[in-house]
This record gives sequence, C-alpha cells and structure tokens, in this order.
Amino acid sequence: MQNQVATSDERISDKKMPELTVTSEIYEEYDYRTKITPSTEGNVISEFPFLLPKDGDAATFDEDDDLVLERPRKEVIKIEHSSKTKIALVGLQVWRGAFLLGDWLIHLGLKGELTNKCVLELGAGTGLTSFVAALYAKKVVCTDIDLGGILELIKLNAKYNRSLIKSNFKVMPLDFTDTNWKPQVLDEIKHSDIIIAADVIYDDDVTAAFISTIQKILNTQPPKTLYIVLEKRYVFTIEHLDSVAPCYETFLALLDKVKTENQHSTWTIQELPLDFPKYFTYDRVKDLVLWKISSTKC
Repeated sequence: MQNQVATSDERISDKKMPELTVTSEIYEEYDYRTKITPSTEGNVISEFPFLLPKDGDAATFDEDDDLVLERPRKEVIKIEHSSKTKIALVGLQVWRGAFLLGDWLIHLGLKGELTNKCVLELGAGTGLTSFVAALYAKKVVCTDIDLGGILELIKLNAKYNRSLIKSNFKVMPLDFTDTNWKPQVLDEIKHSDIIIAADVIYDDDVTAAFISTIQKILNTQPPKTLYIVLEKRYVFTIEHLDSVAPCYETFLALLDKVKTENQHSTWTIQELPLDFPKYFTYDRVKDLVLWKISSTKC
C-alpha cells in the first residue's frame, strides 16, 4: 500500500482528492494467479503454495540407525480476492504480512502451542491466516469489518479451503472503530487465547482505532496473547527530508502510551526475531516485523 505526500496546493484545495487505488506488491514478485473463474466479476483466484511438515510423529530410524526425516508435503491455499482496490477496501487483497504470520502460525502449531487454543483474527481480510491457524487450533474466529462484501468473501474462501480447516471455524463482524461489541462477539473475545493480525496499519485513524481495540481485548479476561505482523511502509516527507514510516511510528507511539494504562492486566511487549522457518512462497523483506503482546491478570 503506497501513500503519497500532498503538495501545498493540494492541501489548500477545496476539491476532494480522489481516493488512491492500490495493488498488493506480492504480484510483482511471484505469479500466484490461476485461470479459475471467480465467483464475482473483477475478482481473481490465486493459489498460494506452502510446505506443511508433519507434526506429532515420533522419531523413526532406518536399519543403520539414521534418523528418518519425512519431507514436508506441498499444500496450497486457494483465495478469491480483488486485484486492486481503494485504500478503504485493502482487506479484499492479499498482502505480504499474511505470509509471515502464516509462517509463524505453522511454527507455533508444530510446537503444539496452538493445540486446544481459541484463536481470534482481527482484520482478517481474505481469511488466509485464519485458515492456517485452523490447521492447529481448537477454534478460530475470523473477523473483519462488514464492508464491501468482505465477510462473504471470507466465507467463500473457507469453502475453497475446507480440507485445511481442522478446527471449529466462525466468521463474525468486528469494526475497530466500535468497541461496543454485541454479546456474541464479546463472548468469543472472552474465550479467545490468542489474537492475530497482519497488515492492519495503513492509516493513522485506523491505527488509533486498532490500538483501542486490542487494548480492550487484551484486558478482557486475561491472560491473552496477541501476535501482529506489520510492514513498515515508507514515504518521503519535506518535514523530515527523509523517508519515514509514519503509520508504523504512530503504532509504536500509541502502543507505548497504552501499555501502562491497564488497570486489570500487566502487558509484556516484545518484537520477535524472524529466524523461524519460511513455509510460504514470498519475499521476507527486512521491513516486515512481528510483535508479541501478552496480557496477564494483575
């Protein structure tokens, strides 16, 4: 998602600027698209390959007492999505952070850290990372704003990937700008153990709303753990005479502000190293980051 710096003439103009149309950079790196006919005109269907190691098997040895290592099997996640969108509907596309979060979920799953857990995804977009979580978790609740047909798209993609979904799987609306949750949503939040999110930071107002949302979620019946993947997106500003990542800086500033404002829980915040295996096919660029935020009851 690319941002543009407005000129002084544009800032003082009374005319409303047209909203930018953006296209995910992943399609400049690999050809994921298929010739499968999508359900909706203007959409495309892509297949995202990944390696899936077997988990839970006891070690086996051959007749020479050498360890037998079974090769991971190749799998694909089939996703129907938009090829380009306005910024407000970027969730209808697939972004690079979803692959990094998918890698992390497989890594956790292989270690048994998702077993019997309830996972809640925020801003799930096309649902890709929720489908990965559903390989290992007891329950997955996939949420996003009810806008632009995104919830119906997630349900459609769940049908495409039903062979991968091993958990109880739900799709529900959740809007970052409204934390007056309906009883059904609140109940799912109360019982969630792990919250995940990828590429949800692209606008300062959305960032502030997201921070308010995770603050309330993490303080609702802790302990809870949030894993969030972000990609720093740089723009050149005259103010700084340099390229900066303003949305990411806003995220860090707001996170630092709220981490000590929680009366009912204590937060532990850490940026995790990206030294775990890569299972999806994508460029793991240096601007991708993974944060872990855990809340424990005071």
